[in-house]
Amino acid sequence: MSDAWRTAPPGRPFVSYAETLLEVLGRQPDRPAVTTPGGLNVSATAFRDATHRLARALVAHGARPGQTIALLAGNTVEALSARYAATLAGARLVYLYEVLPPEALAHIVNSVGSPLLLVDSSRHADLQRLLPLVHVPEVMTLGPGPHGEDILTEAARLVPAPLAMPVDPDDDWCIRHTSGTTGIPKAIQVTHRQYRRCLESLRVHAGSSPRYLANTPLSHVAGLCTDLTLLQGGSVVLQHTFEPGEALSAIARESITHMWVLPPLLHQLLDHPALTTTDMSSIKRITYGGSPASAARLRQATDVFGPVLYSWYGQSETLGLTEAGPEEHTLTGRHGQVTVGRTMPGVQITIRDEHNKTVPPGEQGEILARSPGMMRGYFDQPELTAETLQDGWVRTGDIGYLDDNGYLFLTGRRNDMIKVRGGGIYPSEVEAVLLTHPAVAQCAVFSISDHDATEHLHAAVVPTHGHHPDHDDLHAFVTTHKGSRYAPRAVHLLAAIPQTPVGKPDTHKLRTLIN
Repeated sequence: MSDAWRTAPPGRPFVSYAETLLEVLGRQPDRPAVTTPGGLNVSATAFRDATHRLARALVAHGARPGQTIALLAGNTVEALSARYAATLAGARLVYLYEVLPPEALAHIVNSVGSPLLLVDSSRHADLQRLLPLVHVPEVMTLGPGPHGEDILTEAARLVPAPLAMPVDPDDDWCIRHTSGTTGIPKAIQVTHRQYRRCLESLRVHAGSSPRYLANTPLSHVAGLCTDLTLLQGGSVVLQHTFEPGEALSAIARESITHMWVLPPLLHQLLDHPALTTTDMSSIKRITYGGSPASAARLRQATDVFGPVLYSWYGQSETLGLTEAGPEEHTLTGRHGQVTVGRTMPGVQITIRDEHNKTVPPGEQGEILARSPGMMRGYFDQPELTAETLQDGWVRTGDIGYLDDNGYLFLTGRRNDMIKVRGGGIYPSEVEAVLLTHPAVAQCAVFSISDHDATEHLHAAVVPTHGHHPDHDDLHAFVTTHKGSRYAPRAVHLLAAIPQTPVGKPDTHKLRTLIN
């Protein structure tokens, strides 16, 4: 991707990543750039021209630098085009995530003051529930729909000449939202400069023409991976959602080279009966992250897929921070967890104690980071921004330690500590032990308080196929490998663990389900 980036022409102080991406598409105009969920191949020229037309239509409806466009969309080619068209128009983009309740989505729309809401065909039902709750001057659809005018019909009448409104590199590119399981997600401001620098640092080596399977939300990491792929001259295959059988079928049919998955999704691929008969030879890279990964399952994945596993660690406030390559998945920490790797280019990490003092290698503390993609701040929340951004560092809220070779190991979240008799316990410490048990495919550890407000450890477990673990077995296993105070008071066997919009265990739903 390094040759894709260009300096700004005379009189233009900055070129957005979207401009560069569309220019790359123009270098091979006839090649397929995007494959829709229905299997239609869209050429680089067709996608580029549609995006330029849409950008012009957005400007005609008042889009400009400093204005916010809300996007209620799934994994469609129209949504992907809108992602880039909004940037070309100079507006900042706000994704309205799937799974979030209408009240949370309405708060997001109303809090950022968006004058325009774009909706694709996959979210019409969500729009029906959202409309009574929002104050948006204009709603337009990306294709025919029951509410609002179809902006694509209007765009089709416009010329596809390149359009790029001048933007300042420190203008907001987007407002991302965290994926909290309760309350309202925090609004994170990311500038054009920060996101472009992030893309420049995250060069993914997956061959000369990578083919990426996007079957997790484009509003999250899949969108970043799509940007990287198209900037490298590659192509993207869209699926509406992750389903292991459909993913395996697409890998073989479309010669997929790259995937991004959360560990629970990787486990689903490994457990699917079609895996043994699927041609996986095209895969060059499987990137995972977002939640704890079992060392045993990663070894299994390496045996099945070969040396193609890469781990990414980061968060919405920082974007990418560390990476672990295929040869580094044997490195485990003192709690049995696999390392999340060493820092990516341009990233700095330090570990500090409760007094904000840097601790030496091996000592646990809060992870602070500086990165090319670190946020500008929280939108309209100066106090929270000041609390999180300190002296140019982002307080991640994650707890971990660095070893003598600079490898980072995660042990928990600062706010997730469970206070049980005998001291505090981070759920990830117990999860790391449980995931080494052969009968445990997935797990989530959380607390439930009794009538005296005393917290007790509970574990939700998805058994490995063909296994039936019980409480006594897992309690004894954790006691043996970690100590009795880490052993869960109760074990709940589930077919699946409920997840947040970005695929992390939803402990709020777990507590509700069990109570």
